[in-house]
Amino acid sequence: MRLDLSSFYSSLLVIALIIALGFILGKTKKISQSTNKQLVNLLLIIFMPASLFNAFPGTYSEEYGYLFLMGFLAGLLIMLTMILVGKLIYHEKIFHGELSYEGQFAFIFNNATFLGYPIISSAFGEQGIIPYCGFIIAFNLALFSYGIWLFERKLTPRFFVRVLTNPNIIAVVLGLIFFFTQIAIPDILKTTVGYVSNITTPLSLICIGYMLSTAEFRSLVKKWRLLLVAAIQLTISPLLTFLILNLLQFPSEVIIVCTLIQALPTATSLGLFAQKYGGKDAKVDEASEIVVISTTMSMLTLPLITLLLK
Repeated sequence: MRLDLSSFYSSLLVIALIIALGFILGKTKKISQSTNKQLVNLLLIIFMPASLFNAFPGTYSEEYGYLFLMGFLAGLLIMLTMILVGKLIYHEKIFHGELSYEGQFAFIFNNATFLGYPIISSAFGEQGIIPYCGFIIAFNLALFSYGIWLFERKLTPRFFVRVLTNPNIIAVVLGLIFFFTQIAIPDILKTTVGYVSNITTPLSLICIGYMLSTAEFRSLVKKWRLLLVAAIQLTISPLLTFLILNLLQFPSEVIIVCTLIQALPTATSLGLFAQKYGGKDAKVDEASEIVVISTTMSMLTLPLITLLLK
């Protein structure tokens, strides 16, 4: 699989226009902060799982089975590498306090869910979505285990239950079962899941647009530490991914998809995780600012990464 820059940039333009719509709705107060939080929760527990389940092809093939496995193995390798490199970069002696943990989260976890799915699905279709589904299992396993630990910094039985009962992981596992066994799904149920999954892309992009509408960009420019965190994530992460997967001779589909995912901005869940799991000492505003800065800077860095892939 080769990256067609013209079709890829056409897809990015469509995505940018929908994000702009969310930005306008936020600026004109048509969407409130509480409404946005409710939409994000619906995306995480309903719409995104439906998209992941619906992404699997109706007919099994050895090629797709192989791509899924390679995507999953690449995801495990990438997550482990980013965790180890993140701990080295964001050592507490260099990045003090909560920024050490927030920086690690920003470096390891990008917007693979809300932004990754629409970009990969629109640019590459099934050929890109299959390795993406494999990657997203490894991503969610790391996100809802190590990602939560970065804020709670303790292990409990409930901690492991969260990982196993995450709707996105359950959806991919169910999709795998139906994909490999070729069990027929009733048409009415398949159509329903399809309609629900179609909501994911526009809704997730509108939420990102709203998030950008709440940012005070003039004040963010002065926060050099947060700018540095975003710059490290947007450059080192995709370059490491590209080099490692090429060195290990992964399929071109997996290399392109995983590198593009790693070039995406920091996950919007950084602010949500800081608020939900960080306790009273968590700097929720700072975490959200990292997401905004990373999302804005990615408009410059993402085209450069696509040229590398070309």
